[in-house]
This record gives sequence, structure tokens and C-alpha cells, in this order.
Amino acid sequence: MPMIDVYATQGTFSDKHTLAQDLAKAVMRWEQVPEIPLFLDNTAAFIHDLPVDAISNAAGDSNYVRVQVLTPIDVLDRDKQLGVVKELTEIVAAAGDPTLIDRTWVLITESPEGGWGINGHANTGADIVAAARAALQA
Repeated sequence: MPMIDVYATQGTFSDKHTLAQDLAKAVMRWEQVPEIPLFLDNTAAFIHDLPVDAISNAAGDSNYVRVQVLTPIDVLDRDKQLGVVKELTEIVAAAGDPTLIDRTWVLITESPEGGWGINGHANTGADIVAAARAALQA
């Protein structure tokens, strides 16, 4: 289940809640998981507002956005990586400023097997598959 962190200067986004939900839903679509509570409740985005002086590129500009997506290992093949980066960039630009397309960095990070947890348990891919199958049969 992915976690998404968005870092931008204060005031970049006026409706952070909708942005967070749109990003989470997009990643779920690319991961091709069913819309069941297991995934809906545990796929989330966090919007971090930073002071203007907290972000800079080497040229001194602070008008960039960083989107970091943490997913379980091997969930996104190359086509899905390309799709996630493109769609998340478009969502960010639509939520803020169309020119953000040129200034949005999307980083995909894969968590190692068993490298993330919820409810006090470090989950493996097999754990999630079993939980999803059980939820779908309930």
C-alpha cells in the first residue's frame, strides 16, 4: 500500500485534501488494486507545506514540488512507473499551477519485502495478497 508525500512551498495548493485524495486514488489505479477498505483506508497522501526558504535548487529557485511515492517492491513495472510519474505530475499541476508540470519531481521508492507495517505488523507481499483475498471473499 503506497504512501505519497508532497513537498511544496506554502500557498502552492489551495485544496490540499482533494489533491491528497486524487494522488492516492491515482496510485491505486496504477497498482491495479481493488477498491476495498484494505486499500482505500491504507493508501494515503500527505501534503507538506514548507516555508519558501526551505526549498532550493542549485540555481536558487524555490518553486518546485517533490512527490515521493513509497510502494511495495515490484508492484510497478516500467510502464506503470511511467504512468504514475506522468499522472501524478498532471494532478499536481492541475491542483496548483499548470507550469508546475515543468517543476514537479516524482520519486518512486520501493519498500523492501516486509519493510513497512500497519497495525503493528511488518507486511510482506504475501500478507497483503492474503488480506485482499480474504476481504474480497467476505
